[in-house]
Amino acid sequence: MSEIILKAENISKQYRLGLIGTGTISHDLNRWWSKVRGKDDPFLKVGEINDRSTKGESDYVWALRDINFEVKRGEVLGIIGKNGAGKSTLLKILSRVTSPTTGEIKTKGRIASLLEVGTGFHPEMTGRENIYLNGAILGMTKAEIRSKIDEIIEFSGCERYIDTPVKRYSSGMRVRLAFAVAAHLEPDILIIDEVLAVGDAEFQKKAIGKMQDISKGDGRTVLFVSHNMAAVKSLCSRGILMDQGKVVFEGDVNECINFYGSRKTSINKFAHKKKTHILDNVRILDIKILNQYGEKITTVFSGNKIVFKFKILKENFKDPIDLGIGFYSSDDTPQFHCSTEVIKKPYVLDSDEFLSTLIIEKWPLIEGDFYINVYIRSRQKLLDYIKEAMWIECEKGDYFNTGVVPSWRVGFYCDYDWK
Repeated sequence: MSEIILKAENISKQYRLGLIGTGTISHDLNRWWSKVRGKDDPFLKVGEINDRSTKGESDYVWALRDINFEVKRGEVLGIIGKNGAGKSTLLKILSRVTSPTTGEIKTKGRIASLLEVGTGFHPEMTGRENIYLNGAILGMTKAEIRSKIDEIIEFSGCERYIDTPVKRYSSGMRVRLAFAVAAHLEPDILIIDEVLAVGDAEFQKKAIGKMQDISKGDGRTVLFVSHNMAAVKSLCSRGILMDQGKVVFEGDVNECINFYGSRKTSINKFAHKKKTHILDNVRILDIKILNQYGEKITTVFSGNKIVFKFKILKENFKDPIDLGIGFYSSDDTPQFHCSTEVIKKPYVLDSDEFLSTLIIEKWPLIEGDFYINVYIRSRQKLLDYIKEAMWIECEKGDYFNTGVVPSWRVGFYCDYDWK
């Protein structure tokens, strides 16, 4: 059995909302008196789940609640979930940046963490000096850092600016250098929180390759938080899904990502809570997905006609508006986009409410669950935006009207002919 290198036991973290972060003197005295008497913290009982979209009754929230998991040596663990699920809080506890309210973390070996761009860097010091500083923070000797510094600089791609103060670096350059230091100083556990999203595509590919080498070649452990499901799928062997401070799924990374995709807004149901309004008098009121007969559908087959009906409010607003809709897979990969801006058909109607209709004669996506993001803009200015407004369930169909359904399961269909 592989060695357990990290173990989280009943980890919980409670925060107090408002301007005072740690509580008042009376709260501290109550906690101290309860501790002296061997009682539980009285304020642990009044904490609520960390649902940022609703107004609660208590000033205390649970950012994490009863987290338990184990990580084996050489394993790459992906931690996924929506914003506010508790992922970054968990990593800060694992990195000893903050302590848990209850529970215990057991680790073997040295931990290196990359939680934010340029963490541990001094802006007035040069890149080279910060390599030594960051290495020392991670527990390396000067001789160990000196033996690897050329490799670190080369990997970061910042050689020309290595003797320039870090305050003049772009965010992408800082994350390149920070990742290069963390990856080359041989920690037993490397913790990475979404910071690779700052780097460009070339560096992300390079960094993921390095993490694979670290885990497979060197037998070191990686904990990776990302909203990029493709990166999580290619890098991780096991996944944890978090929601409102709790672990709701733990297992194979593909099953974890699929489970994440299944915890979505109901199929063909408009998600009112995910709206971002800029103006109250211009917004999307409702969306319906219909088939060629005008009937609401929950599943669309490849090759079938599909109609999107948008109910729009445009009250006391004279400028023309444009409507756009983007289609995304459950791992957040863009599929295609439809916009009135591209085909130069802005809406100039004076009515307060009107219907906009998008018609796709032959649905091109093959199989899976897909969601839509929609927006309204006027002269390139965003007026309304809804992320993950609705989900569409897709099945393979007779796209070519031949009675034959192709066997491939991913990608697009398109019309073609052989001559």
